Amino acid sequence: YGGMGLDFSYNIAVAEELGNIHCGGIPMAIGVQAGMATPALTRFGSDELKKQFLVPTIAGDVVACLGISEAGAGSDVANIKTTAVRKGDEYVINGGKMWTTSGCQADWMCLLANTSEGPLHQNKSLLCLPMNLPGIHVAKKIDKLGMRSSDTAQIFFEDVRVPSKNLIGEEGKGFTYQMLQFQEERLWAVATVLATLETIIQETIDYTRQRKVFDQSVLHNQAVHFRLAELATEVELLRSLLYRTVALYVEGNDVTKFASMAKLKAGRLAREVTDSCLQFWGGMGFTSEVLVSRFYR
Repeated sequence: YGGMGLDFSYNIAVAEELGNIHCGGIPMAIGVQAGMATPALTRFGSDELKKQFLVPTIAGDVVACLGISEAGAGSDVANIKTTAVRKGDEYVINGGKMWTTSGCQADWMCLLANTSEGPLHQNKSLLCLPMNLPGIHVAKKIDKLGMRSSDTAQIFFEDVRVPSKNLIGEEGKGFTYQMLQFQEERLWAVATVLATLETIIQETIDYTRQRKVFDQSVLHNQAVHFRLAELATEVELLRSLLYRTVALYVEGNDVTKFASMAKLKAGRLAREVTDSCLQFWGGMGFTSEVLVSRFYR
């Protein structure tokens, strides 16, 4: 379908390298395209759907987005309210999605919706939804504290009709498909943060080495030295966990636990590294002139 036929470890190598970009919105947008909106389609979609949506997405000719979170259902995916009711050879979609990365400019959405009244984990399906259909309303681009270059949208659906052939895999399997899809998303997120954290630590080392306080460099204080060494060690341990998880995933193992651990640690470490390093920059850390304050946001 136009890809290079490489295994998932190559995705992670690219993601890690993208972490050298001093702008989190770019790796995020590429990640949605490559590893968040497309894995389920790649694994479970029909040949026709892959030709229609996957081929141009891989080629970069169209933008994809992922419609999962809602105003009342973020981490609680099973509690989404958006419905896709089967009527003849179509699904009629009503509801809304929140925090949709690339949603303002997307050409199609991988949409999770309730397709029946059954049990919460068995009543959902994934659909390929063209974003130019009547009844789709992009309400706004959300103004955020960080990731400000990232296009994050709130979207509403009002009697949107999509062909039933746009169903990914089997009806009622959407929750399971999405949980599998989340594994690649989590690992991508972890990979993109590594180089960023290393950059923050190295810039802080360089700054504290030349910044003088009480006639000696800030770095000369053991408390500062020890803290930076500890943070650098934590980042390297996170990388090891990521690599182990990816290796297991490529071999076909269920990595739900390890991927979740890695994401948890990456999120906490992102806050810990930026906050700790910011303290060593003094007043300069509170300005927009230094990289550490941007990463802190």
